Amino acid sequence: MKTKYTIVLFALTLLAVSCGSDEKKLMADTTAVSVKMSSINENSHSPFLTASGTIQAVNSANLSTRMMGYVTDIPVNVGDKVKKGQLLVAINNSDLQAKRSQVNAGIMEATAAFTNAEKDYNRFKNLFADASASQKELDDITANYTMAKARLEGAKQMKNEVDAQFAYVNIRAPFDGVITGKFIKNGDMANPGVPLIALEMPTGFEVMASVPESEISKITLGVPVTVLVKSMNKDVKGKVTEVSSSAKNTGGQYMVKVALDKTDVPILSGMFVTVQFPMETQEKSDMVLIPLEAIVSSGQLSGVYTVSESNTALLRWLRLGRTFGNQVEVLSGLSSNESFIISADGKLYNGVKVIPSP
Repeated sequence: MKTKYTIVLFALTLLAVSCGSDEKKLMADTTAVSVKMSSINENSHSPFLTASGTIQAVNSANLSTRMMGYVTDIPVNVGDKVKKGQLLVAINNSDLQAKRSQVNAGIMEATAAFTNAEKDYNRFKNLFADASASQKELDDITANYTMAKARLEGAKQMKNEVDAQFAYVNIRAPFDGVITGKFIKNGDMANPGVPLIALEMPTGFEVMASVPESEISKITLGVPVTVLVKSMNKDVKGKVTEVSSSAKNTGGQYMVKVALDKTDVPILSGMFVTVQFPMETQEKSDMVLIPLEAIVSSGQLSGVYTVSESNTALLRWLRLGRTFGNQVEVLSGLSSNESFIISADGKLYNGVKVIPSP
């Protein structure tokens, strides 16, 4: 009898525990999720067009040579700061040195011939004045003097040519800057037109952005823009300085140049950026924008959670348009007088109870 009583008591205890567990589960399932709401106000938005681009230095150069020869010295490395006129690359110039010696010898010879011709010319000019020389003799001496003078001038110009060629075997910095690339090493053969050293001035940057043909007509010269440096998540102000009128050589993309204002942001050449071009006022008034953080994606579908009259979450599928920075255009599915959930303290799904807060 005692054993039967114990079994019944144990069964009642299990039933009570099970009921308590089910009650807790039911309470957990019906717990409302606190959500933060946001409403659309078309006039408060300031939409803009976006385009990707890269930062580049305003003053930069890829230095090459017109002479073929072996590289004998590269006294700089990538990252070195250099001064204008500093030697960057030296190329074997034994041929030029031999040619310079020949030119110098030619100048000496031409100078001697010219000096002698000049003396003869002056002498015969005086003799002709005293009627001691004929016109024919003076003409011959004058012609000889003129030819000697021309040969001397030709020899000097040849020396200038050789000196100019030395500028292509001793590559020097055209301006103060920083070495950003070194494409050759000692002993390599330098070829005409092939870059040897890349140099840029570390002050003054600009952005080259690619804009599709559907948007290029909306961009004008001088308009102020915001440039988002992706790697740093920092904004830099700038101004449009050039707008290309042809996409023939750029695959249908129009190039837009933006001059960046001076900034404390440590930007570097080659960084990827997003340029935000402001839109016209009349286009702003017709646009509905919501934050990207509020978008819920499922495969190819995109939507946003709204709140029903019974304070439950309701997933609304949307048709989206262009992206403007951290906002996206809503083409259909949400009107300008509706509110939507921008964030939640718990998991959202259709039908879950929510507690809205502004």
